[in-house]
Amino acid sequence: MDGSILFLTMPTITHALAPTADQALWILDIYGFAVGSLLIAFGNLGDRFGRLKLLMIGATVFGLGSAGAAFSTSPEWLIGFRALMGLGGATLLPSGLAVLSELFENPRQRSQAIGIFAATFATGFAIGPVIGGLLLSRFDWGSVFLINLPVVVIFLAAAPFVLREVRATRPGRVDLLSIVLSAAGLLAAVYAIKELAAYGPSWPVLGFGVAGVLLTTWFILRQRKLEYPLVDVTLFREKVFTVAIITGVLSLFAWSAAAYLTGIYLQSVLGLPVLTAALLALPGAIVLTTVCILTPRIVEQIGQRAALVLCHFSMAAGLALLLLTTITGGIGWFIASTAVAGVGYGISFALVADTAVAAVPANRAGSAGAIAETSNEIGNALGIALLGSTAALLFRLLGPDLAPTLDETLDLDLTAGLVSEAKTAFLTGLHIAMGIAAVLCAALGILALRWIPKTDERHEAGDAR
Repeated sequence: MDGSILFLTMPTITHALAPTADQALWILDIYGFAVGSLLIAFGNLGDRFGRLKLLMIGATVFGLGSAGAAFSTSPEWLIGFRALMGLGGATLLPSGLAVLSELFENPRQRSQAIGIFAATFATGFAIGPVIGGLLLSRFDWGSVFLINLPVVVIFLAAAPFVLREVRATRPGRVDLLSIVLSAAGLLAAVYAIKELAAYGPSWPVLGFGVAGVLLTTWFILRQRKLEYPLVDVTLFREKVFTVAIITGVLSLFAWSAAAYLTGIYLQSVLGLPVLTAALLALPGAIVLTTVCILTPRIVEQIGQRAALVLCHFSMAAGLALLLLTTITGGIGWFIASTAVAGVGYGISFALVADTAVAAVPANRAGSAGAIAETSNEIGNALGIALLGSTAALLFRLLGPDLAPTLDETLDLDLTAGLVSEAKTAFLTGLHIAMGIAAVLCAALGILALRWIPKTDERHEAGDAR
């Protein structure tokens, strides 16, 4: 909910805090990168020190970060508190999946439970823009962060009574160097991408990019040598697992970029009120939530291979529909896009987590759940970083070159011709970004057809659950 609220709120935050183009992107995805960098580490820590304890600490940190974000007076402060929220969020997700695997030992029940668990995320995505629209129509932008606090308080009050402490029997040790390598490598690479899109190439940017690639490569190679790795790379020998995890990355990669860019499109290009823009996202969100819940039955009926293929091509088709939008109209295409792509997103959100948790023994459920959630969170952050930066770069190259973002440009006293030029440049960036995402989704669908065998499809689906 917090993420989808923020996509809708960014035009308002831009007017209030005047962030630069790259600061605006950091506000959006520093949370995702903080979570993605630390999820695996906290999955291991939860296995070792107790998942309930980590859940309580993480919720507290998330609440403190939300309160700080609500009262931030500059882009820098908001970025910092969003990072603190990410630190808290990284403790919550793997422990949540691990708790489910403990509660439901029956594979069928566990599959249904994880489908419902994934549906709660989809519901959060769905109600986030609507709640955000209602809040922004009555209150300051900080209210979209304060809405987190009642949820945190209720959780902290209830968790000690409804959850029990669970630890792994042989947790091993946490490799601190791996934590540093994964976080530093990811952040260095993304920083380079953002700076390149916002300001063009330079030697420092190139240095950060090379450092990010080298550190990430070192991290991956180190995992193969550790007795207790943060990422169990042997899991990726199973092609179904590999395709599922890549699906987790790509689905959030596409969803986050589409949500961010279409939020600006609806409000700044078409001029719709924030609440209207939020309500237009509801049909797709309903489809997404429903498919999340039904995914275990879908997989049971058509098999894992067919479900993954359907997931990829639904996302590709939905994203391609956004290519039909114009600066004067496109509401119908937007609704159709979210509904069609929502089928693919729903399958992905439910199936990726289920596959990861079912692939390992129960005492490694936290770590496996962390891999699944990391694929989502990294995809979420990379979507904004890569596709958002692509759109920002094209706006800088094709727009009137009066300000780095569309909203800042429209705040100036412009002629009708310059307004049209700015909106056209932004829409071109949106179209190219969504075209890239659609091609990647279709390519992964073809890969699933080639990698995952047709034989014993139903048996594989049952094993994964």
